[in-house]
Amino acid sequence: MGTSYSVVAVDHTRAVTETGLRREIEAGLLQVNAQLSNWDPNSEISRFNASRSTDAVAVSPALAEVMNAADLVHTASDGQFDVTLGPLIDLWGFGAADNSVRTPDAAEIEAALGASGQNRTLQVSEGSLQKRVPGTEIYLSAIGKGYGVDVVARKLESLGIKDYMVEIGGDLYTAGNNPEGRPWQIGIETPLAHDRTTHQVVDLSSLGMATSGDYRNYFEQDGVRYSHIIDAQTGRPITHTTASVTVLTENAMLADAWATAMLVLGRERGMEIANNRDLAVLFIERDANATHNRFITTPSARFSALQA
Repeated sequence: MGTSYSVVAVDHTRAVTETGLRREIEAGLLQVNAQLSNWDPNSEISRFNASRSTDAVAVSPALAEVMNAADLVHTASDGQFDVTLGPLIDLWGFGAADNSVRTPDAAEIEAALGASGQNRTLQVSEGSLQKRVPGTEIYLSAIGKGYGVDVVARKLESLGIKDYMVEIGGDLYTAGNNPEGRPWQIGIETPLAHDRTTHQVVDLSSLGMATSGDYRNYFEQDGVRYSHIIDAQTGRPITHTTASVTVLTENAMLADAWATAMLVLGRERGMEIANNRDLAVLFIERDANATHNRFITTPSARFSALQA
């Protein structure tokens, strides 16, 4: 999926060799890639995207699981988590199509919006997908990596490994304790483009975690900064002051999706949804009144409870 992965597994019984473990992990990831990767033109999702048929198509259990989760988060996030924004993401130059980043005109944005909109353009059913608009495409980078983390975690559990951390492209899941026998501690980056400092450290066990930010993947043109996070309603990059959102939840797939949704929503509306749904969310906002890089951190009630 155009990214890297890292696995730390603590095998107390020595029942699994490192070579055997690596083989199992890579087999799982190759399968996920073959089903969900927008970077592979032969993957299941790429073949679906290439088709212009509006007939229902049977899909693999993996793709069905991911799409059902995407539909749930789409509905719960005021439609702002939307896997049909591929035409808009490519239009702005942030997609797998390897386009140059640029500012499209209003007519181009309107045309791309016409092929987007999850509720309007796509029917998600049990075990099948159906396009309502022939040009609809599904873009899974905001949920597929999290699902890949969960697949690897299941592999480790099936091998009897109970203490581990799995990370793919910044999305992760941990269980048990780290190699020192202590709870896993994960750093959240300060949302600065050229800085790798830690803003906050969280304790994490038996939870998925994902952070979505606007500070790495962006471009500037004529003095205006354009993020890769696209507002599903306007078809344009977000403009509010929320720079980073971290979500902790039962698996990495949902953490991945919710982190993107919360970043698009911004702190004000996002916090309403987070507290109403008992989601653990941490918002980091730029201080609009500060002359230098200063951030305001706001946790949801569930996030505070988990870190107490």
